[in-house]
Parts: sequence; structure tokens; C-alpha cells
Amino acid sequence: MVIHEELESNVKSYCRSFPTTFGKAKGSILYSSDDRPYIDFFAGAGALNYGHNHPYIKERLIAYLQEDSIIHGLDMYTEAKQQFMTDFQEHILSPRGMEYKLQFCGPTGTNAVEAAMKIARKVTQRAGIISFMGGFHGMSLGSLAATSNRSSRAGAGMPLHNVTFIPYCDGYLKNFDTLGYLEALLSDTHSGVEKPAAVIIETVQAEGGIYVAPAQWLEQLAALCKQHDVLLIVDDIQVGCGRTGSFFSFERTNVQPDLIVLSKSISGYGLPMSLLLLKPELDVWSPGEHNGTFRGNQMAFVGASAALELRSNENLDQSVLQKGAIIENFLRNEIKPLIPEVDIRGIGLIWGIDFGGCADPMSAERVAKACFQAGLIIERVGRNDTVLKIMPPLMIEQDLLLQGCEIIKQTIRLIASGEPLASSIL
Repeated sequence: MVIHEELESNVKSYCRSFPTTFGKAKGSILYSSDDRPYIDFFAGAGALNYGHNHPYIKERLIAYLQEDSIIHGLDMYTEAKQQFMTDFQEHILSPRGMEYKLQFCGPTGTNAVEAAMKIARKVTQRAGIISFMGGFHGMSLGSLAATSNRSSRAGAGMPLHNVTFIPYCDGYLKNFDTLGYLEALLSDTHSGVEKPAAVIIETVQAEGGIYVAPAQWLEQLAALCKQHDVLLIVDDIQVGCGRTGSFFSFERTNVQPDLIVLSKSISGYGLPMSLLLLKPELDVWSPGEHNGTFRGNQMAFVGASAALELRSNENLDQSVLQKGAIIENFLRNEIKPLIPEVDIRGIGLIWGIDFGGCADPMSAERVAKACFQAGLIIERVGRNDTVLKIMPPLMIEQDLLLQGCEIIKQTIRLIASGEPLASSIL
């Protein structure tokens, strides 16, 4: 790791939490250079919903390469893009009665968020965006303006404008009437807030601490936006593509957003890709008005098509709900009794153990570090990083899922008792 310390920028972050060199990965396990296995409860920050090197997707990618197919195509018509659009229409849009245009943005989620906010402003001829406290939408200047984390915003080195933040439901401010407040902002001629172009929201705040918005609340928010002619953008970058138990995280509601942002696991294999879904009437772009050299990642199209087939063949939605129930049961019956002060939150296969209400909120950091020592990769999120985030690949085997949960349990038990931590708990 010496070369990393000598040459790699200080901006690196995840390697500080997981200080080893990784060489291989398969399914839900990462292997260090010395072949030590680590159960993956991180899933590439949500980019690996189908796990590492899934054979079904890998075979399709290898076959595509062996045929000398198009690798770089900008936004030209290609067979890979054509196939993906056909598959997305067949597997995702048509069965749900959804009508959207597909915009292929730059390869990262933040670029698709930028595109969503740009087109919302162009359509409405308004500049403002409403975002939520605890929200995370990206690190480029436009999306960063809609991201609430103070330390992330500090990296901009300049003021970030045209975004108004309001409290999230059931988030940091308990029992706050967010929708009533938003109604006042939009209706009151003395609110001091200009009518915005759009509201951008994560239906589950992941980096914000695993807060799940109730279905009825989301429906009321959508109705409020429609009433005031404000566009609704759902950022499904981290909790979309099946993470909550349905392909889109908002399917537990009757909401059909004006714009939907996808990235991370849309490619199926951890390949860079982002996608903006927009209602047809909003597609008022001029040619090339939002472009980028890598807005057509052909390998990602191939992986994405294979992933759509895979999730259908594996009945993945039902499997996610079943595994989610296993995690919830374990957390409430095995973890909560150890430290009653923790709060348990989540849905599908994204769950959080919040140590914020404990006498020592930084126990979350100690637990995460000890879990890594014991062979489990897990990260912390939320305010002051007091929430342990459980986010394994959707296709994780049940025994590995339970083994990872048991590592968390034994780690918490040892820390709570003051006993010394072993390098291998199980």
C-alpha cells in the first residue's frame, strides 16, 4: 500500500475504512491480496446489487468483447444501446404502464442529477430547487448544491445557490410537518421563496442515515408538486434497481415522478452508467445540449440488459423482500436487546443501526472497524456517521447474510461488554 500513500491524492476515502489491498471478488465476498475473505455488506456503495462478477452477466460481456463489438459510441445508434432500450421497455416500463423517454448521461449519477435539474429549469423557466435535509445527490457543483452534508459542500470552494432545504419526513426533526411547511413556502406570498422548478428527493435517504419515507407521505408530496406545477425528481441512484424490493423505490406508492435518476446498479456489473427517465413532454432539449464523451457506455448497456433478464429469471423482487425480513428480524430480536438505545430503520435490503441515541454515539465507528477486522465490510452513514449501514448484494446467499449479521452481533456484544476484540469473531 506504500504506492497509494506516496502517489494517490488525499481525497481517497473508502480505503481508509477498509485498509487492505483487494485482488478478487465473487458473489458477496471480496478477497484481499493474501486471499482473506470479506463478506460484503457494502456492495460498492450500491453499485453491485447483483454481486461481484455474476456469471450470467460476465458471460454476456465476454462474448460482446470477443465479437469486436462497438466499445465507444458516444450517442450514436448502436446494437447494444438498441437492445438495452428494448429490454428496458419490455421488462421495466411496459409492465408498469410507464411512459418515459430515456436520456443517457455521463457515466456517473451526479451527471444525471445535473441533467434532471437542468431540464427542469429549462421547462419551467425557474431556477430554484427544493431539496431535503439529509439528502445526497452528488458532488459536482449543481448536484452538490442539492446535497446537504456540510463537509461535502465545503469542497465546492464557492457558494452553492438556488436550492432551498426543508426537513425530511421522520428525519432529524421529529414530528415536523414538512408538507405543511412546503405548502406554506409555495402558497404564502410572503414566504420569501420563489416558486421552484422542481423538488428532488430520495424515497429512502441512504447517506442521510437510512430514513424511509412513508408511502402516503410521498403521495401527498407528489400531489402537492402537481398542484403547484412543480416538477418531482426522484433520485433512485442508490436505492433503485431493486434495492427496496421493487425496481423503482417508489413502486410502493401510486407516484409516477416527472423525472427519475438511475445510476450505480443500472449496469448490473459495476460499470459506469447513468440514466435519466423523463416524461415525454419534458424532453425539450436541443441536440447536444447536455452531452459528454462517455454518455454511451456500450459495455454497461450489455451488462444492463443481462441484469434485467437476470432479475426476471431469479424473481429478485420477492427474494429481496424475504431477505429483508430476515435482516429486520435479526436486528430487532438479536441486536436491539444488546443496546436498546439504538434505532433500527430500513426497507428491502438497506438497513441501518443508529447509535446516535446511545451514550457513546461513536460506538458505530468502533463496531464498523471491528467488523472489518472480523471479515465484514460495512460502512457508516448519517449525521456524524453514527448509523451502521447494512447493504449487501441483492443476490447474497442466506447463510452469508446471517453470517454477516452474526459478526455485527458479536462485535456489538464484545464492545458493549468491554471484552477485547479478536481478529476473527466467528
